[in-house]
Parts: sequence; C-alpha cells; structure tokens
Amino acid sequence: MTEARMVFVGGAGNMASAVIEGLLADGYPAEQIVATGRDEEKLQDFAGRTGVQVTTDNETAVAGADILVLSVKPQAMKDLCESLGEVVARRRPLVVALAAGIPLAAYRRWLGAGVPVVRAMPNTPALVRTGATGLYAAGDVSETQRGQAQRLAEAVGIALWVDRESDIDLVTAVSGSGPAYYFLFMEAMIDAAQRAGMARADAERLTLQTALGAAKLAAASDVDVGQLRRNVMSPGGTTECAIQCFQSGGLEQLVEKAMGDCAARAAEMARELDQ
Repeated sequence: MTEARMVFVGGAGNMASAVIEGLLADGYPAEQIVATGRDEEKLQDFAGRTGVQVTTDNETAVAGADILVLSVKPQAMKDLCESLGEVVARRRPLVVALAAGIPLAAYRRWLGAGVPVVRAMPNTPALVRTGATGLYAAGDVSETQRGQAQRLAEAVGIALWVDRESDIDLVTAVSGSGPAYYFLFMEAMIDAAQRAGMARADAERLTLQTALGAAKLAAASDVDVGQLRRNVMSPGGTTECAIQCFQSGGLEQLVEKAMGDCAARAAEMARELDQ
C-alpha cells in the first residue's frame, strides 16, 4: 500500500528535520516526503543526507500533500497559512501544526473551516528521538488521521493525546518547556560541584550521566518516582540531608508555581496569536 504523501513546510528546520529523519529510520519511504524552505543550499544538503524531495515552492508542494506538517515560528504561521489557504482548502490534507500557542480556531480561519487540523506540542529531545509530544484534535479528525499524526509524533519519541484543547497548555508546562527545567537543575549541580573544587568536565560528566540514569531507571521501574527517591534515602544519611535542604527551600511549591506560570503564559500567547 502506498504511504501518504507528507509535505513539511519548514522541513529543513531542526524539529521538522528530526521528525523526517525519525520517519525514515522507521522505514517511511523517502520518495513520499517533501521538505520545503527558503534556503536552497540548506534544502539541497538535507536532500543529499536523507533522499527526500525538497523545494522552495510551498504551493506546488502542498497541492500534492495528503499530510501537511507546518513547522514554522508561531509569529510566521498566520502569513504562511493565509498564503496556502486556497490550495489547502482545495486539497484538504490533514494539517499537523507543530507551532506552540496557536488555537484551532485560528487555523480554521486561515485555512478553511473544513480542513482537519491536529495541534502538536513537541519538545527539543525529539532531536535525539526521545521527545514527548502532546496532541489535540477536534472531532472532525478521523481515526485514520489521528493515527497518522500519532505516527509522526512517535517517530521522535512518545505521543500523548489530550481531550481538551486547553490541556495543551499543561503539556507545554510539563514537557514542552520541561527540558529547560532539567537543564537548569543540571547547570546548578555542575556549577556547585565546580565551586566545591571538582573539575568542570568531571562535574558535567557525572551530572549528565546521573540525570540520564535516573530517567532511564524511572522509565523502566514499576514503582513511582517518589518511591524511587525514598529508595535512595537512608535515615540520617547524605541523600536525606540534601533532600531536606531542597524541601526546606520550598522546591515543590516553586516547581508548582513555575509550571502554573508557564501554562498561564501559554494560554496568554494563544490569545495574542489568535488575531
């Protein structure tokens, strides 16, 4: 059976190229993928590495799309969609929008009310195929189309469907922005170890391996992360001392406030972009 023809607008960018490469690694035929962009040299380099088709002509590419993946900055999305509105309304491909913060209502205005759209909120670990992507679709997206969108997301990690569009803001707070939280914590650990006298290269190596190991252990375990934390702590021991220091500083409350602020800003951005 012939696979659906996918067109990635902004396809040579980091996120779209990661998805394309993930699809290819999973066996998706390169001849059924088209990547568009404005930088001809970058496109040709990407084509040489992947074997996919490339073009700077968005309209011609979209005219043959079964699945249209939009991967441009949120601020550029309105102009892009309006420029493609006529051909999209005529072709009616499944549209998967990777841009953060833009509600379905905006895509319906820009592309046409009858075009099926899936909102996707990926995160940067998708670049190494360990991403987490939140997905939302209205009722006019078929089960087949939902499966196609899920396949895109799972090419670079895991996918999670949410039932309400507003829940995409919570996905943003947890996984969309989440990598930066961990990077900040790792950065703080590395800096603290260096100030205490450890060589920075050694501090980085130990910190990154510890973060990787903790995540892999948690993902593989059948107990929750709270129990895993307690498993490391001995009464009166070194770990308990460090954890009590974090907790006395209000770490849990600070995390809750930060994630709440993140979700609120995501909702605010959606209102700003829905113009």
